[in-house]
Amino acid sequence: MDALDILTDLENVIPFFQPIFSADEQSVIAYEVLGRYRSEGNIISLGPFFQDDQIPDEYKFEVDLLLANKALEKALDLDEDVSIFLNRNADLLMYGHGEPFLQELLAFEKKGLNLKRIVLEISDRNYKGDFNQIVHLLQYYRTYGIRIAIARIDSESNYFERIGQLEPDILKVNLQALKSAGTGTNFNDVLFTLSLLARKIGATLLFENIEMSYQLQFAWKNGGRYYQGFYLHPPSPEFIPLDLLKHRLKEKFHDFIAYEKRKLEAVYTTAEYFQVKVQEIVMRNRKASYEELFQSLIKEMDQIVFRMYVCDEDGFQKSSNIFKGKNGWRTQIEYIQKNWSWRPYFLENIIKMRNEKRGILSDLYSDIETGETIRTFSFPMNGDEYLFMDIAYQYLFEHDELL
Repeated sequence: MDALDILTDLENVIPFFQPIFSADEQSVIAYEVLGRYRSEGNIISLGPFFQDDQIPDEYKFEVDLLLANKALEKALDLDEDVSIFLNRNADLLMYGHGEPFLQELLAFEKKGLNLKRIVLEISDRNYKGDFNQIVHLLQYYRTYGIRIAIARIDSESNYFERIGQLEPDILKVNLQALKSAGTGTNFNDVLFTLSLLARKIGATLLFENIEMSYQLQFAWKNGGRYYQGFYLHPPSPEFIPLDLLKHRLKEKFHDFIAYEKRKLEAVYTTAEYFQVKVQEIVMRNRKASYEELFQSLIKEMDQIVFRMYVCDEDGFQKSSNIFKGKNGWRTQIEYIQKNWSWRPYFLENIIKMRNEKRGILSDLYSDIETGETIRTFSFPMNGDEYLFMDIAYQYLFEHDELL
């Protein structure tokens, strides 16, 4: 596709609209504007045009502004609750110090478009300029009610720093990575961190590139409020009925909720099982040494746990580790007096166990030493001693409702 063909045929530069659906309303709450070029009956994406470093920014800006103009003209007829996502990379955003683009938006405001409906989706990939200028410009845009979204760029090492600087209203998560067979714990861990950060700064998670049912379920389970992708609806030149997928999404969410409830019930039942089992063994061994207690636990739980130890309420380890490796159980005395209070939720769980006098089954996490996905059952032995038992992945795999 030659850039000159596009620049001399702007009439055939057209916006396509990809709907964005919400979890809470199960309806279309926004459209993302995508650039297309109509050529000899074919519809071609303008993505390569905007990503071509050989094309001058003024040409890209001209085409980009035309797309926004055509899209917003159509958006004037939309329901006032529906937002419009406009993509801008950092270079185009800074073109003319951001003023020409803002003036275009202000012209539409005079036509009746509330600028609170505009979401500016920012990508700073390959940007070499002063990022602080972008921050200041976006703060200026915000005074007009314009909202900011940031697209997730997996290769970008300073992504979280950018979030801190821009304080976006929406964080986009690209689910392309979820299709890869090699995608594993790292992606989930980054996503978990991202969801916590979004909650802290009051941002909303939007999952894009949803192409299969399990990706929609993944997005729902991981705190996604907004969704888009070909599985839901492809980009099209026209708007769709806002409630087009309401019935289908309700059914999907009902299935997701039922599945998640079953898993939570399984976790609860397992926690109750461990509570009864461990309490009985601990009571029988009230006057025993740590080593004798561990041996009693091994007799009952050899195929369930692979590590046990005892800490005080400040997180200092009072016993050795007893660890099950390939050659059976062994004692690791070097762990005595190590402190684990720095671990997330450690002290919170200690206080909870002390007050409720019950054990706690942790959520899934990756073990630091083995790298396996595990859970930990923690149990209050007495006023100042707490037993920790790490549950082997093999047991979780055999009881897959725990994974």
